[in-house]
Amino acid sequence: MGAAGQGLSDDEVRGIREALSAGRKPKVVFTAAAGQIAGQLGQVVELTDPAVSDEFVVVRFGRDELPFSPADVAVAPRGAGRRPVEPKVEPRVEPAVVEPEFVLDRVPQPRWEEPKVEVVEAKVEAVESKPPARRAVKAAKPKGPAGLTVTLAYAEGEWTVAAQQGGKVLAKPYVLKPAEALRMVALVDVPGVHEAVEQILSAERSEAERQAEKLRAELAEIEARLAELREAS
Repeated sequence: MGAAGQGLSDDEVRGIREALSAGRKPKVVFTAAAGQIAGQLGQVVELTDPAVSDEFVVVRFGRDELPFSPADVAVAPRGAGRRPVEPKVEPRVEPAVVEPEFVLDRVPQPRWEEPKVEVVEAKVEAVESKPPARRAVKAAKPKGPAGLTVTLAYAEGEWTVAAQQGGKVLAKPYVLKPAEALRMVALVDVPGVHEAVEQILSAERSEAERQAEKLRAELAEIEARLAELREAS
């Protein structure tokens, strides 16, 4: 279990992820890195993608659910947050007070006494104003849309394009015309990509020329055979 000043270790993050999968909401205590709320308890309700943000530990604190980094929280000690049992206090019985009876035999003569002046020193301590804590409560960060991935690929003489957003497939791979694919590649200003495309185009041209030469030879042979058949008739 991590100390309150050290935050969550990788093993503790994995343990919290397993607890969330089992339907539990582990308790955590805020560390000194969390600022003014250090020492208070919260509940982990979600772990988002750490690759998107370092603050992927979503903690319910009061009525809010806010993201924190693993350094801001630590696993709460066992039994934290339970209300202690208050000891039973027996009622105190005050003794009865008997007021004395006053009997006036004579009226006492007033005697003048010198008034006493009591000097009371008032001690005023200057209260040093403390700077505000690093942060009291973090502002909730809105979650942005999932990343969009567009893939342009070449295989077996065909160019294809596909699109995916997060885990959702927007467009399955479909065939593009070479001219359209080349316009897309031209937008990528990377010399290595352009060289690879030039090699692909050169190989395709060579193959097309070889097939065209083969077809021309077959056509010439067919025309010669046709000429022979005409002469024989």
